[in-house]
Amino acid sequence: MDPEPFEVGHAVREAINILSSSRNGVQISEALGTIKCYLGGTENQAPLKEREEFTRVHFSAFLRGLVSILSPDWIELLTSDQQKELWDSFFLEGPADQVFLVLLDSIISTGWLGLFYLLRVSSAGEGMCAWETRRNSECVGATPNGSHQGGLHLAEDLLATGRVCARSLDRSSSLRLYSESTRTAVLQNLLGYLALDSLRRSLLIKVLKELLETWGSSSAVKHSPVEQQLYVSKAILICLSHLKEPEIESNGQELLTSMMGGMKCHLDSNLPRIRRLGMIVAESISSRITTDGSCLKFQYEDDDETRELKSLQQTARLQLPVTDLPNAGRNDSPSATPKAVSKPSGNPHPAAPAVPEEGSDLELDSDDDLIPYDMSEDKELKKMKVPVYIRDCIEVLTGSEDMDKWEATMKVLESLIRRNSATTREVSMELAKVLLHLEEKTYIEGFVELRKRALVAVTITDPVPVVQYLTSQFYSLNYSLCQRMDILDVLALAAQELSQPQASGKNNPRSTQSPCIQTVLGSDSSQNWRRIVDERIKSKTRRLAKGQSVVEPACGPNKFSSLAGHFFFPLIQNFDRPLVTFDLLGDDHLVLGRLAHTLAILMYFAIHTVAAAAMGKSLLEFVWALRFHTDSYVRQGLLSAVSSILLSIPSERLLEDMTDEFLETQSWLADVAEKDPDGDCRRLAWQNLLLMENLLKKLRSVPS
Repeated sequence: MDPEPFEVGHAVREAINILSSSRNGVQISEALGTIKCYLGGTENQAPLKEREEFTRVHFSAFLRGLVSILSPDWIELLTSDQQKELWDSFFLEGPADQVFLVLLDSIISTGWLGLFYLLRVSSAGEGMCAWETRRNSECVGATPNGSHQGGLHLAEDLLATGRVCARSLDRSSSLRLYSESTRTAVLQNLLGYLALDSLRRSLLIKVLKELLETWGSSSAVKHSPVEQQLYVSKAILICLSHLKEPEIESNGQELLTSMMGGMKCHLDSNLPRIRRLGMIVAESISSRITTDGSCLKFQYEDDDETRELKSLQQTARLQLPVTDLPNAGRNDSPSATPKAVSKPSGNPHPAAPAVPEEGSDLELDSDDDLIPYDMSEDKELKKMKVPVYIRDCIEVLTGSEDMDKWEATMKVLESLIRRNSATTREVSMELAKVLLHLEEKTYIEGFVELRKRALVAVTITDPVPVVQYLTSQFYSLNYSLCQRMDILDVLALAAQELSQPQASGKNNPRSTQSPCIQTVLGSDSSQNWRRIVDERIKSKTRRLAKGQSVVEPACGPNKFSSLAGHFFFPLIQNFDRPLVTFDLLGDDHLVLGRLAHTLAILMYFAIHTVAAAAMGKSLLEFVWALRFHTDSYVRQGLLSAVSSILLSIPSERLLEDMTDEFLETQSWLADVAEKDPDGDCRRLAWQNLLLMENLLKKLRSVPS
């Protein structure tokens, strides 16, 4: 019997034992160096027969052993040079097929370990090239088409692994050590690698079409985490940046169809971030497929994420050293010369203006000799008289055709309402109807906010009849979705103001301040009041250290206490009754989500009120009926409602009157915290579970 296979196997097992048990960097490097001899390429390499035996029999097992013992602190036992020369060499110089299978198996079984290697390989340009070279050499003679098949197979392998990486990055909590920039760099390298050679560009287009299919899936938009959708959007933008004009022309109609379907799915979402992702990707596709300049343009917030996404359209090239690129002298990538976007930025060295030729028409049309007319002493011909009575304001808003007077009335209406409470009560119903149906006759900066604040002022001044009118109109016919959401915003803002203690003095200073609840359409209207809820949660949490003293807030009666039922119960009683033009349980889920958030706000401001327990029970039934809703914005509103219930109702009443509901809700929250695809929903569920745990601990600590 030939003893050599036994000797190779014995050396591999001994090296694995040392690597798994030792924490000495010298011993680890010596063990890796011993096995490195069987790969070849070293001065003291093993005989050819032993190297073939190691590659054929022991290499995969040794690689799996390396993966199994890897940990962040273990790899730090080696210096950077040792990692590159000893550790990385097994993955970059070993048989590419076996390396890929081990990495893929590691990603599937352990999540982050195999991805660790992929990041190292794909982030290093020479690693990708070396891997392709070995695959090419192994495929020569094995396929009838020659060595080019190796590169194509490698590209498919890398893309398949990249897709698994995207899923692993979103599902594995162990991957927090990888930053977003690292994930983006991997995408740029993988997709840029496909764009470098004409033989791989067909695969790049195929990947783009598959990404657009996922991006345009309404099911994926509704049920996928925002982080995963951001990852897909980045991949699409990078692919688009690498496409050449002939490729755009040949696939233009298919790209347009995908853009229209995906844009609709994203704009239908209730989450501002999802809508913004759809706008940016649609803008990018439109700019590439249109040649006449009539591309899409949306208005959205310009934040860091937006700027990063737009930058990918120009900088999504493979980040490799020029000397390491295959066919470096050939310029195949369109991203090598990105088109600069010119913007007026006050350039200190502007281009010199073109000088017209002698005798041209430009000389004859010059206006340099004209003297500007002196308008310094001009005066305004008339000055608009501002209305001083509420009834005059109603007349102007309903019948006046003088736009200047109409604008002046809108700007002073709120202050007039708050200063003239008695007069406002006489015409409160008429004024509320006028404001609810008021449309913008001419452009006024901040018209929506002016109208909404005036409605809030009327509601505060004469709450019972106005609230009854607004809540009845919410479920009436012939109202737009914007009007219905305006009603919800007015009720939430009015409840907030009524629940706050009144300031001393005749004039309320709040009349000149902006409310704390953010209700602008197109943004998350629950963010600001959630911050208030978080602060109350912190106040109910026991801490070992005491911080700085806080000034006691002003105290006073809660005017919302006696009015909470008028706000709350008419809104919640008819949500399951569809109308001809309004169906909360159907397509109008945006309004349903806003309704859930508004009910949560009303419940929150009803703390210590007589109606709080009844409101909480009704709200919990509302939550339970809609807990499996497919829209994440609706689920966020339901979870926020649970937070308000836990914060506003005494714990004794919760456990005595709603014991079964409490336990069922706790079980549902645990399921949401673990399985919900939306990150905000998971966070809110964990927050509610902690609140419940604190309530139970508090009750156990009270002596019976």
